[in-house]
Amino acid sequence: MNNYVTIAPHDYTWEQVIKKSRFIFNIARVNSEEQARDFINRITKTHHKATHNVFAYMIGDRDQIQRYSDNGEPSGTAGVPMLEVLQKNQVHDVVAVVTRYFGGVKLGAGGLIRAYAGTTADGIKAAGLVTRLTRIKVTITVDYKHSDTLNYWLTNQQYHILDVIYDTNVHFIVPIAEENITAVETTLNDLLAGQINIAIGDETFFEIPTK
Repeated sequence: MNNYVTIAPHDYTWEQVIKKSRFIFNIARVNSEEQARDFINRITKTHHKATHNVFAYMIGDRDQIQRYSDNGEPSGTAGVPMLEVLQKNQVHDVVAVVTRYFGGVKLGAGGLIRAYAGTTADGIKAAGLVTRLTRIKVTITVDYKHSDTLNYWLTNQQYHILDVIYDTNVHFIVPIAEENITAVETTLNDLLAGQINIAIGDETFFEIPTK
């Protein structure tokens, strides 16, 4: 998968009140339908007194598994809107549950669709997304007088700095695509007059915050 996006935390909870009904959004990363079902069962057990526990999930490298349930809400007003939000955000391998505690005010079909879709969308936004990429872990080492210049260049070129380690020198840990490493090394050597050291690490998955 060229662009694998998922939620930043492994699980997340967010809630809001709409016309006196309490809507609680729970989302988690999962790798299988069994894990998704376990998560749904856990949330349902936790909120067993709730009026509804509606769910939707997408699993697989091409989202081969897509399921939803309205859990007693009128057909098409809850699970489908949630699934459509997951699809729109292009998040992979996640399960979402929206728990509703009815507050006494009926929302109508349109209101329910907006409530479940909106709670899911706002919950995902609050959780944050990451893009998982295959990159080479590169350690770029400079002395202190060049650290601000290097930091500015990396930021300006939109390279994500995973970590900065300070000892006798400054070490920037940066994920870089293998095909770009030579160009980066050449550019930085020119920029910093050769006062730089680049150590090439292993290829691995990195999770870059999605802006």
